[in-house]
Amino acid sequence: MPHIPLDENLPGITGLLNYRQDTALPIRQLTQILLRGESTLTPGERELIATVTSQGNQCRFCTAAHSAAADAWYGDRLTTEMVKTDLVNAPVSEKMKSLLEIARRVQADARTVSTELVEKARQQGATDMEIHDTVLIAALFCLYNKYVDGLASVTPDEPEFYDRLAGILKNKGYLPSPDRYASLNETK
Repeated sequence: MPHIPLDENLPGITGLLNYRQDTALPIRQLTQILLRGESTLTPGERELIATVTSQGNQCRFCTAAHSAAADAWYGDRLTTEMVKTDLVNAPVSEKMKSLLEIARRVQADARTVSTELVEKARQQGATDMEIHDTVLIAALFCLYNKYVDGLASVTPDEPEFYDRLAGILKNKGYLPSPDRYASLNETK
């Protein structure tokens, strides 16, 4: 049960962003830039950063939502699952593994992002912009995770919900639109 009255048709972050649209807009814009804007990291890779951060924070809603979004970009569930459970053997580049380790460190204790860790990412081909954006995505998702869990937002259990949300995130991005969540609570 959420700590404040929220639209019950908009679980997780969606209801919170709808509750206070003036504060939602700038963080939606930042999320759009970081996860869908110009980047040498793919949208799927950026969704993986959001996923590992959310998983580290034990935010069930954000982990499920961004896992599903990453799955939608990768076209499979294996990549995301392995990134969450077995990063060493996950089917992502060594550069991405280094960036995901940076994201995990930001999530757990950002002070542990060492010069050596950043240098390893660079040696694997990461650019300064990719390192910057990894840290900022992880920091932003720490905010989202605390926002969702701190207000006890509703977290659906049905995987189909997250698949529908992933379709919205993949096709519409993160900016608001009048019909943005029209299909979110449809049953199949």
